[in-house]
Amino acid sequence: MGRSRRTIPEELLLLALDPATGTTAQPQSLDLGLAGAQLVELALAGRIAPDGDRIAVVLPRPTGDPTLDSALELLRRRGSPVRAVHWIGGPRLGLRQTYLTHLERCGMVHAVSGQMCGVLPTTRYQATDTAISREIRARLDAAIRTGVPPDPRTAALAALAHAVGLGKHLYPGNEGRSCRSRLRDLIRHDPMGGLVAHAVMDVQNGVAAQPRRTPAGGAAAGRSPARAAPAPAARRVPQQARHLAGGMVRAGAR
Repeated sequence: MGRSRRTIPEELLLLALDPATGTTAQPQSLDLGLAGAQLVELALAGRIAPDGDRIAVVLPRPTGDPTLDSALELLRRRGSPVRAVHWIGGPRLGLRQTYLTHLERCGMVHAVSGQMCGVLPTTRYQATDTAISREIRARLDAAIRTGVPPDPRTAALAALAHAVGLGKHLYPGNEGRSCRSRLRDLIRHDPMGGLVAHAVMDVQNGVAAQPRRTPAGGAAAGRSPARAAPAPAARRVPQQARHLAGGMVRAGAR
């Protein structure tokens, strides 16, 4: 995989970065979204494919991206297709920091050291080229406002942005309500993005969902995380959100 094109995890993280504060919006759900974005990127690269509500490795050859290849190898070692909700909810400590460090190495962000309460060291991240973030945002805006079906990468990015709760960050207030609704609706334009986005929402609600049947036209349109029905206690994903929420990154990258 060439490095001329940004990956979906990178773009999702850039969308979440607040240019004023240098922190990331929705940090806990963003951790889940990055794990899901890796699946979408691997699917677009032809390495994995959906198998019902599971993910199957179809081509274990490395992509050339170390972080994606690490995820691909973990999937390969499973030996059989894994449910998307279990993969996304599994502990993957340091994933957000891994991508922040990668973006810093690529020159897309720079780290700013500071202190919290005058004592605790923190690190915040500022975009070095705001044109990149503007271009990513412009693609989402065009998909939302023109009604033209987006390309698979933009559709998947929109689905993940909705799933992790970035809608209120990108389109705040009452004036952004219609844009948030359209962002949610874009989930139907990419089956893989829809599968992963629903898995992200299920994990946030502690729900190990029953196998989902995908309609012929793709994934069902945007189910709100807050409205997902809880599963019986025996089917909850054990402590997944807590594994990902604690100690993922340095204090400033929250």
